[in-house]
Amino acid sequence: MIRVLLVDDQALIRGGFRALLDAEDDIEVVGEAADGADGVRLAARHRPDVALVDVQMPVLDGIEATRRIAADPELAAVHVVILTNYGVDEYVWGALRAGAAGFLVKDMEPEDLLHGVRVAARGDALLSPALTRKLIQEYVSRPAGGVPDADHALRELTRREREVVTLVGGGLSNEEIAARLHISPITAKTHVSRSMTKLGVRDRAQLVVLAYETGLVTPRGPAAGQPAGDF
Repeated sequence: MIRVLLVDDQALIRGGFRALLDAEDDIEVVGEAADGADGVRLAARHRPDVALVDVQMPVLDGIEATRRIAADPELAAVHVVILTNYGVDEYVWGALRAGAAGFLVKDMEPEDLLHGVRVAARGDALLSPALTRKLIQEYVSRPAGGVPDADHALRELTRREREVVTLVGGGLSNEEIAARLHISPITAKTHVSRSMTKLGVRDRAQLVVLAYETGLVTPRGPAAGQPAGDF
């Protein structure tokens, strides 16, 4: 059962999402919060698999709420998905830097919400290649804190791990990485997991951010000598 926490200051949004999610046999809404501070408290209490968090809220916004959840080792299994009215914007980029697993637009189709929750629950990033490219083109050059010691950590990666991180930066899934590199999906997953451990990131979304912030991948394509992503 996928356990979901809803964090949004609009009761109508929470009610609609709850009705849709609770109707699924494999999903259960375990709590609701109307602001980010309460959302952080409920995340600590319920330990949901997925927290759907509005980016703009009173008391504590979604970015700071995401940062606090991501910084708590006891909440490492909570995957935060940011909800936004505006699609790709600076708030979303900030949320990804803070540790969000991805984002969803509030006017999405019901099936997209259900798919997004299931994707996030299994630890994958909600970032398609097209959305990743748009995010990077708009915000990668703006100053902000990346993952600490990332440049140094990149030197600890094997050649294959660097290839895998580059492809993750291009938005590819484990299955697509396996096909591109002619390895098994299990081997691809192992390379991704080892790379995340070495680089000190908590999920694939942060791995994407790091790949761009370190120059391993650029908006025009990956760094020299690296395999191309779906750009």
